[in-house]
Amino acid sequence: MIKLFFLLPVIMCAIWWWYLDNRGYNLKEGLKGFIYILTFNAVLIVFLVMMIWLTH
Repeated sequence: MIKLFFLLPVIMCAIWWWYLDNRGYNLKEGLKGFIYILTFNAVLIVFLVMMIWLTH
């Protein structure tokens, strides 16, 4: 499962990029969204890894 943690931010960024493209925005206008996605996923992954480490 740990091997697949990198897929979560990749999928979420791809969905955000698709949304921006469909609405006519460029990547610079959606940069704040990418930062939020990457920050959220970093916190989530750290939490999940800590839970796996603590319960192992």
